[in-house]
Amino acid sequence: MANRKLAFTSDYMEGAHPRILEALTATNMEQTPGYGLDPFCESAKDRIRTACERREAAVYFLSGGTQTNAIVITAILKPWQGVVAAVTGHIASHEAGAIEAGGHKVLTLPEYRGKISASDLEALLRTYDEDANHDHMVMPGMVYISQPTEYGTLYSLEELRAISKICRRWQIPLYADGARLAYALASPENTVTLPDLAKLCDAFYIGGTKCGALLGEALVIPDPGLLPHFFTIIKQRGALLAKGRVLGIQFDALFTDGLYDKVGETAISYAVRLQDALEKAGIPLLFRSPTNQIFAVLEDDMKKTLDQYVETSFWEKPDASHTTVRIATSWATSQEDVEALIDLLTRFRQ
Repeated sequence: MANRKLAFTSDYMEGAHPRILEALTATNMEQTPGYGLDPFCESAKDRIRTACERREAAVYFLSGGTQTNAIVITAILKPWQGVVAAVTGHIASHEAGAIEAGGHKVLTLPEYRGKISASDLEALLRTYDEDANHDHMVMPGMVYISQPTEYGTLYSLEELRAISKICRRWQIPLYADGARLAYALASPENTVTLPDLAKLCDAFYIGGTKCGALLGEALVIPDPGLLPHFFTIIKQRGALLAKGRVLGIQFDALFTDGLYDKVGETAISYAVRLQDALEKAGIPLLFRSPTNQIFAVLEDDMKKTLDQYVETSFWEKPDASHTTVRIATSWATSQEDVEALIDLLTRFRQ
């Protein structure tokens, strides 16, 4: 520990799960067609369809989350429409205006620990519909959520059903960002499965970049008719990898023998351990997180000292003398690092 800082900044700081590296190495010299039209991508798509219990679903592999969000949202929306999201949603707060750069407004709703409520959503849609001047306004054209949210919280199956019901009633697509989906699936508090997402969402993606892959996200469209010619749209947006097999091989590994369901378990167990230790040390949590993102409220003097030894993410300044930081565990977090962090927190708090 004397030679390096502990790294708890995010969940994509390591490379890839060993089983992915093994698969990439084992297939390295094989020659395959490009652009994701190879046997590895086809195998991965088939495994994902099986896991989602949606044999007719379209599956596409893209490189990253912002890229996926921007392309899907732009492809779904009409020119006069915007996308509804929590004010803290990734597309509203941490994608540098990628959606607006595509010509669409993000219509924000209040957040409740990162989540939107069905009642707020319905009120927004009804207000637009009943406004006599709505032809002068941006029309809500789809709804964006993430599972887990930016705060690491989870939509329950009941909450997801309520939001989906409203979207179906108003005939607007529901899209779920699953950048950290493996950590949701591994959480004991989770009640939403992949088949649930495929049933209740019109599109969603299964995160790889933050969940053990070198890079990549798997977009699932349960009804392929939602986005016809999407392969061409991906190409048009400069997001079609010539060596698409790189993504397919990784997801094929992640969906072999239930690896994707298991890859987040270490992160969740260590997040529980860290939150227990923070509470024992008398360091306030913003709230108790059910997944791998922990939000601790540190006194600024303590943070300054801790920063010499540990890398965390700045989250917010609740007041003049405290800073909320995010501590993220990952599929690759080690027990040694967790115990070292707990030791630091305990010593500096004394």
